[in-house]
Amino acid sequence: MSVGHLRLLSHDQVAMPYQWEYPYLLSILPSLLGLLSFPRNNISYLVLSMISMGLFSIAPLIYGSMEMFPAAQQLYRHGKAYRFLFGFSAVSVMYLVLVLAVQVHAWQLYYSKKLLDSWFTSTQEKKRK
Repeated sequence: MSVGHLRLLSHDQVAMPYQWEYPYLLSILPSLLGLLSFPRNNISYLVLSMISMGLFSIAPLIYGSMEMFPAAQQLYRHGKAYRFLFGFSAVSVMYLVLVLAVQVHAWQLYYSKKLLDSWFTSTQEKKRK
């Protein structure tokens, strides 16, 4: 997305960003909240991180996959692509990026949940003593 706006490459090589990519830029916020939760094992920051991960990371990716579906369908049925990234069909490249991003965020959510369970258990044990 930044390559298109900063004009690092010519407009012929890079397509303009899709609309769902703008809210996806906010996906850095859940990571920052997660990092802020580490120093004192702050459960509330970790929970906020997990909730905002769904809103700012997963939701834009789902919307993006639905928004690009007609172009992908046209590409694979008729072989016609109208947008290109680095000489390849933009839809193909973006679906590859979507798959990788979903995997990264799914692992992030999974390990956040495991960490939350661990912290919650340790705080419950401290309260019992």
